[in-house]
Amino acid sequence: MGKKETEAIIVEVLKTIYDPEIPVNIYDLGLIYEIDMYEEDEVKILMTLTAPNCPMADQILEEVNEKTKSLPQIEDVTVVLTFDPPWDKDMMTEEAKLELGFL
Repeated sequence: MGKKETEAIIVEVLKTIYDPEIPVNIYDLGLIYEIDMYEEDEVKILMTLTAPNCPMADQILEEVNEKTKSLPQIEDVTVVLTFDPPWDKDMMTEEAKLELGFL
């Protein structure tokens, strides 16, 4: 399986993870900045949270790590949290904006 196919599967997995306070998945919220396949079975996910003091931060990061690592084609996952650039609502997909009433 190629990197693009694996990335697409990872995106689908990330779309199953929700911030418990927001009814939109973390991918559509724009919290995933980068999915970097640096080996065929190793991935680095660069992401942010809606706020630096998010009380669910540990739970969300752990879920990203566990769900991605559970894929049979993934051996190693590195989840990197950044607040540069800081998240804002313009990073959301149109679907997420519609769901949350921003459109």
